[in-house]
Amino acid sequence: MCTFRFSNENFLVIYIIRFKSDEERTPVYRIVEETFPPLLNIFSRLVQIPNPTLEVADLIKLICKIFWSSIYLEIPKQLFDANVFNAWMMLFLNILERPVPLEGQPSDPELRKAWGWWKVKKWTVHILNRLYTRFGDLKLQNPENRAFAQMFQKNYAGKILECHLNLLNVIRTGGYLPDRVINLVLQYLSNSISKNSMYNLLQPRLDVLLFEIVFPLMCFNDNDLKLWDEDPHEYVRKGYDIIEDLYSPRTASMDFVSELVRKRGKENLHKFIQFIVEIFKRYDEAPVEYKPYRQKDGALLAIGALCDRLKQTEPYKSELERMLVQHVFPEFSSPVGHLRAKAAWVAGQYAHINFSDSNNFRKALHSVVAGMRDPELPVRVDSVFALRSFVEACRDLNEIRPILPQLLDEFFKLMNEVENEDLVFTLETIVDKFGEEMAPYALGLCQNLAAAFWRCMNTAEADDDADDPGALAAVGCLRAISTILESVSRLPHLFVQVEPTLLPIMRRMLTTDGQEVFEEVLEIVSYMTFFAPTISLDMWSLWPLMMEALSEWAIDFFSNILVPLDNYISRGTAHFLTCKEPDYQQSLWNMIAAIMADKNMEDSDIEPAPKLIQVVFQNCRGQVDQWVEPYLRISVERLHRAEKSYLKCLLIQVIADALYYNAAFTLSILQKLGVATEIFNLWFQMLQQVKKSGVRANFKREHDKKVCCLGLTSLLTLTAEQLPGEALGRVFRATLDLLVAYKEQLYVTKF
Repeated sequence: MCTFRFSNENFLVIYIIRFKSDEERTPVYRIVEETFPPLLNIFSRLVQIPNPTLEVADLIKLICKIFWSSIYLEIPKQLFDANVFNAWMMLFLNILERPVPLEGQPSDPELRKAWGWWKVKKWTVHILNRLYTRFGDLKLQNPENRAFAQMFQKNYAGKILECHLNLLNVIRTGGYLPDRVINLVLQYLSNSISKNSMYNLLQPRLDVLLFEIVFPLMCFNDNDLKLWDEDPHEYVRKGYDIIEDLYSPRTASMDFVSELVRKRGKENLHKFIQFIVEIFKRYDEAPVEYKPYRQKDGALLAIGALCDRLKQTEPYKSELERMLVQHVFPEFSSPVGHLRAKAAWVAGQYAHINFSDSNNFRKALHSVVAGMRDPELPVRVDSVFALRSFVEACRDLNEIRPILPQLLDEFFKLMNEVENEDLVFTLETIVDKFGEEMAPYALGLCQNLAAAFWRCMNTAEADDDADDPGALAAVGCLRAISTILESVSRLPHLFVQVEPTLLPIMRRMLTTDGQEVFEEVLEIVSYMTFFAPTISLDMWSLWPLMMEALSEWAIDFFSNILVPLDNYISRGTAHFLTCKEPDYQQSLWNMIAAIMADKNMEDSDIEPAPKLIQVVFQNCRGQVDQWVEPYLRISVERLHRAEKSYLKCLLIQVIADALYYNAAFTLSILQKLGVATEIFNLWFQMLQQVKKSGVRANFKREHDKKVCCLGLTSLLTLTAEQLPGEALGRVFRATLDLLVAYKEQLYVTKF
């Protein structure tokens, strides 16, 4: 019990600070120095126990996790001692080589993979993989680590490779290995392919590994069939979940084959393709009841996984269309569901090739569309994903245009069944491709996407899981709504139609409930306030929500909030100026004043604030006299503290816009504040500053130059008493220089 507590406390401390900087990890090195010698002694004694119990496995696992956490970022210097490191490595290799006890293994697959001794095996492989990632490539080593890396490669890397191959051989003989262990072992082997010394060790056993272990892992299996039949939704989720890929032997097998072909294609691509061709041949020749359906599935997966290489490599590149017609397209009508799904997936991988016969592209497209009505859910899902590639590749939209309504119907039926971000990507692709032609469907699309969004949010809230696919799909729904709004942006009447559907989403998600989707919701608000014929009172009701969010938790989204606020002021100026319940002018001042006065905020964080002041001065000329002095005062105060040149430019532009608003009034306020001379001297100085290259250092954008010109030319209207001759000359010269620079910039932009 004492040993367990000692190990557990070690693990907690090391685990917590494993990601810290080198300086912050100093406690780790102290702990390693003090505790690893007795821990190694305990580890050695535990490994030597004959017929060890499950409690021993738990202790060994804990020691492994402590070791893994201590080496995650950097190897503690104590482990650079060859004798100390060797003592640890001998124990890890012992655990890796020794078979897991048969007695006591649970029969239930879920319990079995979590069984203590398999956990020990997993953590051992984790450690050895981490060491190999860290020290397996001499080119990546610092000079101080190079000798250690050479020692690791010479003494251990090859031995680990051999142990890993022996471990995988268990599968070949019908034995059991947990998915995560298989995945980790294959990662090690994939990382070994590019290194000559390791590849030479791998080569004698490569054919057995490739054709008898890796390829069978790529094939459809009993577990797949069980999940397909009993829980097709889970089958789909696992197939498209990147977290599942971390544990998937199939994904690791695909990665191994891809890496082998990429790094050692000259020796391996031809023989692997020949192997696949033989499977196709056996499949075609076998009677229906004896066809190797599962092997055909694996062969199609391999062809899809290697698509990038095959598209670029002769003679395969020239044969791709024929291969699709002979071996992929027939499976669209296969009696076996998983082959119909795989045919759709592979067709999507190759949708962008140049079809010599356009009928073949057309046949594949229509087969994929038909797959969206398949009785099997996974086939429908794979068909929708494949459709995205065909829509992107389609040169003649008349192929899709007649079936667009039916296609959208099938799409939304599927969205009602499955919450998946990738589904929405397909819809976005269709909307992008057809643009304004989507107008007749815009309202229906937004209604369906809004309904899907609420379903996804409810699922995400129920699961309370940050990686939940429902949460990702919810983001996808909002992004798709934005894509639709952009596609119909020249049809303002449609924005009036979709507003009632989107308002509940905007209202709810502009509160703390929408922190995960806040950026996407603000984009929708921006579209609605910019493209609608007018900004409705319902849309104005969102202003206080954004202000509250900004003051309480959403300061990181200030630049996103700037866009709709600009729209409200510039497109709804009359309402902004006249409404007193709520008082929009006062709420804007309260927000800007608080942010500009906050000494804890970086210059870059407050940039939207002066931009909003400019919007007010530009759009409300002659109507906000009471706000000119307050806004000028806080701008000048912030200018005195500003360090970054861009913020200084923005604050000077506030003054330029104030001059454009009312030059005499602004000049009198600057004189009242006692800063007029200082401000103009700074302004002219900034206008003259250039970089070493001769390029203007400030006011670089066309917009910046225009604003400065407007402000300076406004001064030219003042009387001689208000603007003495000397000052007038400086203003005139600066304006002329700006206009020349602006004209040159326009010319460069145009040509």
